[in-house]
Amino acid sequence: MENKGLLFIPDISGFTRFVNETELDHSRMIIEELLEVLINANEIGLEVSEIEGDAILFYKFGESPGMEALYKQVEKMFCEFHRHLLIYDLRKFCQCKACLAAVDLSLKVITHYGEFTGYNVRNFSKLIGKDIIVAHQLLKNDIEQHEYWLVTKSLLQDNTPKDFKQWMKWDSSAKQTDNGKVPFHYTQLAQLKNELPPVGPLQLELKKKEKVISVTREYNTDIITLFHASGDFHYRHRWQEGVKSVEEVSHYLPRVGMRRRNVQDNGEVVIYGNR
Repeated sequence: MENKGLLFIPDISGFTRFVNETELDHSRMIIEELLEVLINANEIGLEVSEIEGDAILFYKFGESPGMEALYKQVEKMFCEFHRHLLIYDLRKFCQCKACLAAVDLSLKVITHYGEFTGYNVRNFSKLIGKDIIVAHQLLKNDIEQHEYWLVTKSLLQDNTPKDFKQWMKWDSSAKQTDNGKVPFHYTQLAQLKNELPPVGPLQLELKKKEKVISVTREYNTDIITLFHASGDFHYRHRWQEGVKSVEEVSHYLPRVGMRRRNVQDNGEVVIYGNR
C-alpha cells in the first residue's frame, strides 16, 4: 500500500468569531453549505478523510498532481466558495447576525506532501502519520492575512513556485513543528475574489404578473422569528393548509430562487420555486 501522498486542507477563515458571535442554527447551516461547495469543487480526485469543523482534510495517495493542477484546484475552490457567499448575500431574506456576516468569511488552503497511511475503527476511516500532524500544525502560522495558499517545500521540484497569475507574489517562511522546521511558500488569493464577475439579481419576470388578491395580517412577534417561520420551508406544513410535508429543498437556508417539492394532504406532489 502506498504511504506517500498529497494533503490538501481548505480552512474557513473567520470561523471561530463567526460561530461565537452569531446565531448557532444559521451559522451551522451556512458552514454546512460552504463545506459542500468545497467538496463539490474537487476536480483532481481528492478523497475526503474527515470534516474538521471549519476545514476539510483531503488526501490523495501517489505522486503530486503538480503545481499547475494544484493551483487550478485552489482557484476553483476559492472562487466557488466566494461566489456562493456573494449569491447568498444578494438573495437572502433572513436578517439574523449569521446571515448578515456570512459574506465576510474567507478561505485559506494548506498543501503538503508526505508520509501517512489509513486505518479503520469500526465504520470510521482515519489517517495517521507524522505529516498529518505537520499539515495541521501549518494551519497555525505567522501569515497576517487569511486568504492564502500555502505550499510546503516537499511539493516543489525547485526552490521557488511559479507565478500563475500576473498579480501573484510568493513569500516564504517556516513553521517550527515537533518534527523540526518546515519551510513553505505562500501567496495571497484575495485578488481572485476581486476578479469574480458581479452577481446580478434574479430575473423574476414580475412585470408579466398581475396582482389579483392582497391579504394582510399582523403577528405579535419579532421580524427574525417571522422570517424563519414563514421563509423556512421545513415549517410550511405547520401553517399552510393542504401541505403534508416539504421535501428536496435546494438549500439549507431560505433565499430567493429556492426550489422545493410539496407533498399535499391529498397525495399530490407539486414542485415550487421561491420567487
